[in-house]
Amino acid sequence: MKKTFFLLCLAFTLSSCDELQQIANEAVLTNQSDSQISSGLKQALELGVERQVKELTAPGGFFQNEEVRILLPEELRKVETALRRVGLNNLADEGLIALNATAEDAVKEATPIFVNAIKNMSIQDAQKVLMGNENAATQFLERQTSEELYASFYPVVEDSFQKVGADEIWSNLISKYNNLPLTSNVTTDLSDYITQQAMQGVFIMIAKEEKEIRNNAQARTTDLLRRVFSLQD
Repeated sequence: MKKTFFLLCLAFTLSSCDELQQIANEAVLTNQSDSQISSGLKQALELGVERQVKELTAPGGFFQNEEVRILLPEELRKVETALRRVGLNNLADEGLIALNATAEDAVKEATPIFVNAIKNMSIQDAQKVLMGNENAATQFLERQTSEELYASFYPVVEDSFQKVGADEIWSNLISKYNNLPLTSNVTTDLSDYITQQAMQGVFIMIAKEEKEIRNNAQARTTDLLRRVFSLQD
């Protein structure tokens, strides 16, 4: 009889683990002030955005980073392949570097857009993000800022093509390709493509920063970050 009672208790306990974990999480959150949770998360996001945007906007920030380096769109990869085949490696490399340089220029517009979204984050949003998955904060920023980022990045990309000489480089590159024997002519507008790739690169690096703060206590560089992110450990 005792054995049966013990087994029933054990079964009930195991079946209640999820509910108990949820209650525990809520209790921990309750013990911290809502404002502290919100402030800690916002601080983490602002630090992460500042650090990653700074890295991406440095010379070579995109091209030298394999995680975000912008390659040619599919329809232009045959251009690169053909040019390298006939010994024009330097021209092909110059074209890729120029594309990535335009993204570096555009991303300089990102910080105030992100900061505004972070400042407007509600306490409820902050709690959900804190206890969410390892890129919950990045997903929040992506939802809140993508439309504004695109509108901000696109004209910068167009201007940057001219400023860094990418328009001239690509005009020359495509012209040489079109003059090669047995090739069909190509034309393309790269502004939309680079804008999308620049946005993707920013979110990739912010997600990397978020993961580091969530999983590595040493990455929490302030007392507030250490207190708040200990809740999700």
